Amino acid sequence: MSPTNGPLTGLKVVEFVGIGPGPHVAMLLADLGAEVVRIERQGGRILNPVVERARHRVAVDVKSDEGKQFCRDAAAHADVLLEGFRPGVMERLGLGPDELLSLNPRLVYARMTGWGQDGPLAQAAGHDINYIAITGALDAVGKRGEPAIPPQNLVGDFGGGSMYCAFGIMAALYERERSGKGQVVDAAIVDGATSLMSFFFGIRQIGYIKTERGEGLLGGAAHYYRCYGCADGREISVGALEPQFYAELLAKIDAPQLAEGRDNPANWDDMTERLAALFKTKTQAEWCEILEGSDACVAAVLPLDEARDHPHMRAREAYVERDGVWHTAPAPRFSRTPGTIRDSAEDGAEVVARWQREG
Repeated sequence: MSPTNGPLTGLKVVEFVGIGPGPHVAMLLADLGAEVVRIERQGGRILNPVVERARHRVAVDVKSDEGKQFCRDAAAHADVLLEGFRPGVMERLGLGPDELLSLNPRLVYARMTGWGQDGPLAQAAGHDINYIAITGALDAVGKRGEPAIPPQNLVGDFGGGSMYCAFGIMAALYERERSGKGQVVDAAIVDGATSLMSFFFGIRQIGYIKTERGEGLLGGAAHYYRCYGCADGREISVGALEPQFYAELLAKIDAPQLAEGRDNPANWDDMTERLAALFKTKTQAEWCEILEGSDACVAAVLPLDEARDHPHMRAREAYVERDGVWHTAPAPRFSRTPGTIRDSAEDGAEVVARWQREG
């Protein structure tokens, strides 16, 4: 595994294999330099070479006495433990936070779940769509009069899940610098997704900011904040929220007749139809030639396989090819200690042995 000088270099992390947001948390930490030992089931294999990169893998039977002892040894010398099982599973294995914090009082024990460690649904199965359903987030996405549309698993697993878990881990590590003590981080997707909705809770007094499906300024109802089809069947996104940006949009597309009444929701459907007809007259590339890079706030809607070829994304080196696989670049970026994309290796046992020697 290639060396790193990322800002988390020296951080020791134990990750119990899982799906969804847990592996993404470990990737975020590993990209920034953390040494992540991934404890896998016997016969486990890499399913996602991007999200599961930079791991020191080791197959362990966590139900055996030998396997449990290995996990305890690893946790005793780690800074962070990350697990995503249903509440109670780790306790039944003898690897719960009470047991492991008694071995290592400085351990940050991060628990990544959908429903959280308690509550009526804590023991129920679920997935991203279910978690964001009860937070109000899912109800806001889609077209008026049609069923809600799952926003992939970006809002729950990753937006409300892995990002909040990673943030919680870093906050606990920061607090540990003062107290010298670790603690448990209960990272529930329902909590994170609810936090993501804070903006809408706080701005409900503004009538045109709504969470009703397909309505409101940001929900697809406003003609100046939505996507439009082009002559070639592709789409562009328009986000001309501020009046000066809207004025530039109209100037560039030669549509001065749409200047009046733009902020009256009663006009939005009609203006949307008129803009839709106009944008259908040119291809996506033609509109981008006219609009992209200006203050009209327009960008092409690109499929994932084309995103890495966009000139801005290429200039930012947002995607990196490694051994024939395209990876997303580490984020965020640091001026002195940049993150690094590294391969995984089956050397987890050796790494834990080194941790023990180093004390």
